[in-house]
Amino acid sequence: MNLAFVFPGQGSQSVGMLTVYADHPVVEQTLVEASEALGQDLVALVRDGPEDALASTVNTQPVMLACDVAVYRAWRAEGGPDANVLAGHSLGEYAALVVAGVFEFADALRIVRLRARAMQEAVPEGQGGIAAILGLDMDGVRASCVEASDGDVVEPANFNAPGQVVIAGARAAVERAIAAAKARGAKRAVMLPMSVPAHCALMRPAAEALARHLDAVSMRSPAIPVVNNADVAAPADPARIREALVRQLYSPVRWIEVVGELRVRGTTHILECGPGKVLQGLVKRIAPDIPSWTLASSQAIVEARSALV
Repeated sequence: MNLAFVFPGQGSQSVGMLTVYADHPVVEQTLVEASEALGQDLVALVRDGPEDALASTVNTQPVMLACDVAVYRAWRAEGGPDANVLAGHSLGEYAALVVAGVFEFADALRIVRLRARAMQEAVPEGQGGIAAILGLDMDGVRASCVEASDGDVVEPANFNAPGQVVIAGARAAVERAIAAAKARGAKRAVMLPMSVPAHCALMRPAAEALARHLDAVSMRSPAIPVVNNADVAAPADPARIREALVRQLYSPVRWIEVVGELRVRGTTHILECGPGKVLQGLVKRIAPDIPSWTLASSQAIVEARSALV
C-alpha cells in the first residue's frame, strides 16, 4: 500500500466546517495552537464566521492551513498510517510542507497570512478576476487567453482536471477570455466570486514580498516527499522548495500533472486531508483507477481506515 495525502486550498472553506470532527480534541487543539500563533481567535471564526470574514483572503489562507493540518493530526491520532508522498493544491502545498516537517506549524501560519496580504495588495479590489472554463481543452483555453489579452494579463491559473481550467488576470481581460472560450466551444465559462487573481503574472509583486519573508524562515528537508505545484517535482533541498513556493504565486497550478506524478511514484490510494471534497472529485476525473477517499468528517476517517486495512 502506497498512500498519497492531498491537501485542499482556498475555496474549500465554510462556516462550521470542523463541527463534523467534534469528537476529535486534537482538531480544536490545533485551532487553538493556530490562534495563539496569529493572535486571533480562529476557533470562533471557523465555528461562527461570519461568512464574509472567513472568506477574506487574509483569514481564509491561515484558516485553511490550520484545518488541513488539524484533519491530518486527527487521522494520525486515530491510528491512520502516514503518507508515502504528499501534495497540496495551491495554498494546500503549505499544509503538505508542515506535515513533511519542512516548516514549523506556527511559521507556516505566519507565512500564509503574509502571503495573503501581499496578494491582496498586489491587485486593488475589483481590478482582478478569476473564471472557470469547462469543457474546453488546454490549447483552446490558452488561445482564448491570448486572443483576449489586448495588452492586459489573462492566463491559465489552475489546470484542475481534463476540461476544467481556471484563468486569472485583469478583470476586463478575463471577461473577454470568457467570451472567447465560449466562442471556441466551452460548455461553460463563468466568473468566480474571488477578486485576487492568483497564479498569474499580476502576482509577481506578491511573490517578491513572499520571497523576502521566506528567506528569514527556518526550513528543513522534507521527511516525506512533497510534489509541488510549480514544477511537479519533489525537491529535498530547502532552497529549491523556497524558490518553487515563490514561483507558485505567479505560475499555474498543474494539478493534473501532480496527480500523474503521484501515480508515477507508485501511489495506490489517495486521501484528501481537509474540509470538503473538492480534490477527491478532481482525482476521480484525472485518475479514476486510483481509489480515493476524503477525510471530510470523523466518520469519513473511520471509513477510510477500515477500507485501508
